[in-house]
Amino acid sequence: MTRVDKYNYYLDIAETVLERGTCLRRNFGAIIVKNDEIVSTGYTGSPRDRKNCCDMGVCMREELKIPRGERYELCRSVHAEANCIISAARRDMLGGTLYLVGRDMKTGELVPNASSCSMCKRMIINAGIERVIIRNTPTEYTVVYVREWIDNDETLNLEKGY
Repeated sequence: MTRVDKYNYYLDIAETVLERGTCLRRNFGAIIVKNDEIVSTGYTGSPRDRKNCCDMGVCMREELKIPRGERYELCRSVHAEANCIISAARRDMLGGTLYLVGRDMKTGELVPNASSCSMCKRMIINAGIERVIIRNTPTEYTVVYVREWIDNDETLNLEKGY
């Protein structure tokens, strides 16, 4: 019997969580784990009591042909990472790990080179999460240390006009 490693075990759970997502473009699932206990889960979806894109049958960003990574304010959804963070107390997230998996809803494939957007990165930093582990393939993943996002602040380059 071959046992799945711990990272893929949690990534498998995050991948199951994304199945609750309501986005027509890309769905993500996230879980926060600390001391081998799941603290919270989150998936991509509209704010509570608002219509979901899958119910409306339209993605506004898709209609406007907005590229990936741009104009998130036009999206109806709350990102998986944000939903995961708002469902947990900060004390329970401090030093924890966020596991993230994304799936393209048209192809059914994992989202290649997935990463948290700049808004989610800021929330992850403030939540006190230590690492983000992102699924690349069914068995491969990338480990990102949140400290790297702090030390390599991409918003400083925007301010300088780079």
